[in-house]
Amino acid sequence: MEMGLISKWAYLLFVVIAVVMGLVVGYMAWSEGGWNAVATVNGWVLLVLVVLGIIIGLTTITAKEVMPFLIATIALAVAAGANVWEPLCAIHDLLYFWATGILNYIVAFAAPAAVIIAIKEILTIAKEK
Repeated sequence: MEMGLISKWAYLLFVVIAVVMGLVVGYMAWSEGGWNAVATVNGWVLLVLVVLGIIIGLTTITAKEVMPFLIATIALAVAAGANVWEPLCAIHDLLYFWATGILNYIVAFAAPAAVIIAIKEILTIAKEK
């Protein structure tokens, strides 16, 4: 199997893991009374996703994909920091926990990859000078 195809499937699998864990841990946080109640589980999930993000950053993003990936990661990080899901509490608190969990886990996966890719790009620019 071609490396590019493997990396695309790995990236998709890691995003699915982030979404599923966002649903699972978000439900746990909702039923336990908040994110502080599931801090240990949340920490382990974040650690796994950071490691997966590092793997993606080191292995899969091509030169053509750098700019779109970095822009998408910036957009995700801004959305996660802006707490855009707060109005969902008016409908049902669980929706808020699911949305924030999913978004936070996708950012936890994408951010380390973005940092590694940005460092690679800086090194590439420095070599060209």
